[in-house]
Amino acid sequence: MNIAQHIQRGQLLFPDKIALIFEDNYFTYQQLDQLANRVANGLRGLGIQKGDRVALFLPNIPVFVFCYLGIQKIGAVAVSLNVMLKSDEVKFILNDCSANTLITTEELSKNVPDWDLSQLEHILIADGRSKKGINLEQLMASAVPKACAVEMERDEPAAIVYTSGTTGFPKGATLSHGNIISNMYSKNRCCGMHSDDRLLLYLPLFHCFGQNAILNAGLNACATIVLQRRFEPEKVLETIANQGITMFFGVPTVFIKLLNMDTSGYNLKSVRYYFTAAAPMSPEVVQQWQKRHGCVIHEGYGLTETSPFACYNHDLKYKLGSIGAPIENVEMKIINFDGKQVQPGELGEIIVRGPNVMLGYWNRPIETAQVLKNGWFHTGDIGTMDEDGYFYLVDRLKDMINVSGFKVYPAEVENVLYTHPAIAECAVYGAPDPVKGEIVKAKILLKAGFAITQEDIIAFCFEKMASYKIPSAIKFIDSLPKNAMGKVLKRILREEELSIAS
Repeated sequence: MNIAQHIQRGQLLFPDKIALIFEDNYFTYQQLDQLANRVANGLRGLGIQKGDRVALFLPNIPVFVFCYLGIQKIGAVAVSLNVMLKSDEVKFILNDCSANTLITTEELSKNVPDWDLSQLEHILIADGRSKKGINLEQLMASAVPKACAVEMERDEPAAIVYTSGTTGFPKGATLSHGNIISNMYSKNRCCGMHSDDRLLLYLPLFHCFGQNAILNAGLNACATIVLQRRFEPEKVLETIANQGITMFFGVPTVFIKLLNMDTSGYNLKSVRYYFTAAAPMSPEVVQQWQKRHGCVIHEGYGLTETSPFACYNHDLKYKLGSIGAPIENVEMKIINFDGKQVQPGELGEIIVRGPNVMLGYWNRPIETAQVLKNGWFHTGDIGTMDEDGYFYLVDRLKDMINVSGFKVYPAEVENVLYTHPAIAECAVYGAPDPVKGEIVKAKILLKAGFAITQEDIIAFCFEKMASYKIPSAIKFIDSLPKNAMGKVLKRILREEELSIAS
């Protein structure tokens, strides 16, 4: 098996069918396959072999698709980097996965350090020109457009998608060909995705949602993918009307923003299916959407570690407020802190088992063992299950902050804050936000003799981390609530924010 066999099947069955649309560029299945083949052969010419890690530090542009598919064809491992990462964050991930090749753009190459990347041998520049690397277009032009995807075993790695860790360092969730292929077919079946569909893809391709649940699933169904650089509300609405989009995927904040707009001037009747995931969806938003547009918003649940699709609401019976029931071949249950399954209606941790569960965290056996136990992935999410086997997401065990579907761990932000010479102590936590779900906040104790402002701290953070991780509000205080062991009680900080909000 090989993920890229879906593009090969598409070019055999529908060579002249449009596979990908980006701005004014149209690519048929045959053209897309040939471009992927050129990437595959170009990488082979550089000495890239099966199992090598090739990093993609790319925005939502067609080159991401060509390169991802070309990497899969030769059996290498595609490593996705968030385009909002800064130099230190990029360096950490490239060294952590021992990537020997990086594909990026001239603009993003500015965030690729020139030092301490001992394993990196090649930098390919896909958009623009840079003294740092090889021009990808020239490499592809000199490569032949014929290649066949190598056969891979089910449990051989295909992709590494990094997710932030509770220790403050990102962990690479390693997904196999079997993981992703099983998820593609489940997505096709649950959503009723077929070759006549046109899928809008503005969610980031570096994220598991955009990469697997939309791009790979869409290509597997031989559908048409309409790619956009990012979510821009007016452009999204225009594209739906102009391109006859039939399937629309988003995170809750997207639907909230669209509900707060006057969409009466846009024809959205072509959309037959709406889907949300990556963060909890308010039932009130779903009801408002259904009242205005006459369609439910189907909800999915999953994590990067589950490829990401694990649970779906639902092809047999839709239940408002539920994340649904497990997809085929996947099991889910709720357990208590003793590891025992609880009764319907009782709170506990959601755990998942199935062909979608990752191989583990790249080169992190201790962290892997903490979440993979007897084949079950322990999500760290709190939920319940009803008598019909439908699940409901309630809360999180961890301190993770969910900003518009992007996961932020406080320790990661705190590690950066502690590098500031004026900061003696800090605590980062999530606060409720009506649009983003949560925002990042920080409370800081300054060292004696220092006087700085909130703006100074935020400007400092902008140089060190992706924008969605940066605290939107900072409060300078004299002490932090702690337990007897000296651990900061984040729970109290969150409760204070909830009391202010109410």
